[in-house]
Amino acid sequence: MNDRQHPPANGSAGGLLAAGGLFLDVVFAGLPGVPRLGEEQWTSDFGWGPGGIANFAIAASRLGCPTAIAAAVGHDPLSDLARSVLAVEHIDTTALRPVPGWQLPVTAGLGWERDRALVTGGVPAPVPLPDVLAGVDFPAVATVHVEPGLGQWISRAAAAGTKVFADLGWDATGAWDTAVLDDLAGCHAFLPNDLEAMAYTRTETARDAVHALADRVPLSVVTLGGRGVLAVDSSTGEEVVAPPVVVPVRDTTGAGDVFGAALATATLTGWSLRERVDLAALVAAICVSRPGGAAGAPRADELVPWLDAHPDADGGRFGFLRDALAGDPSRLPLPGAGAPTGSPADVRPGSTSDRPLTTPTPR
Repeated sequence: MNDRQHPPANGSAGGLLAAGGLFLDVVFAGLPGVPRLGEEQWTSDFGWGPGGIANFAIAASRLGCPTAIAAAVGHDPLSDLARSVLAVEHIDTTALRPVPGWQLPVTAGLGWERDRALVTGGVPAPVPLPDVLAGVDFPAVATVHVEPGLGQWISRAAAAGTKVFADLGWDATGAWDTAVLDDLAGCHAFLPNDLEAMAYTRTETARDAVHALADRVPLSVVTLGGRGVLAVDSSTGEEVVAPPVVVPVRDTTGAGDVFGAALATATLTGWSLRERVDLAALVAAICVSRPGGAAGAPRADELVPWLDAHPDADGGRFGFLRDALAGDPSRLPLPGAGAPTGSPADVRPGSTSDRPLTTPTPR
């Protein structure tokens, strides 16, 4: 197999495909403040692991969803490390595209005062995502980093029945060109935060923004950080205003990605929009209460025990989840979810959280 061809990734055919930019994340949370020049700070809240689009893949796989990842990787040791960690997480890695001479970028996340700053070293992948996706099977659900040229793949995926969940990301230029929203054509859902949503739609409130975006995609979801979630399903008329799951925040790195992965996975369950949003809010809340970004995303079998340990977070809101996990707590009730698709390896993401990260039990 040469560098321009790879076999289809079949692990996501009935589950989720995460496609986009891959990074190696090194996360430092719980800092007392902004590091000053000439100063060294120590923190015990530290974690590392694959980031970027891998946040979606890891979170979905831990909920029991058959998951594959499509992204460019290098021939460098960091790429090998990321691939090994993804395999431990039971993620199909056959659609990772090796790029000669390119090194996987590294992102350092620095967290303090309930938020974080990011610094990335490296250069973007020299291979466009449509080339990475060539020959990859269409899944039931896809989470993608939307970029120019991806529209044809999105249209073909939608025609094949795939529900595409789109992520546009932060516009570092500050232009917030509304033409970018045209790239959402064919997508099932768009999941920006409130600042992104208001900037792209030129609206003054998150509520106005979520309704404006509902004119472009069937499912418009705007996350509000510690204030909850707004969601509108324009195909059914459902509208959800979900309160936050209140937790002590330790690290917000990757929280939006973990929320998106959980929501996309829950789409396969047949639950109501309210239940899907509540599940995603719970998963993201547990994640931000731990250091390490997506490395802190919970497994399905952790959800009910976490609710039992935090009764104030439940309030009867998650009875549907308790019922769904009563038979098999290791996975959400997903149709056709079978054995893991990845090959376990003796490498796993690291974290100094009070919850040790361990290799997932076979599903």
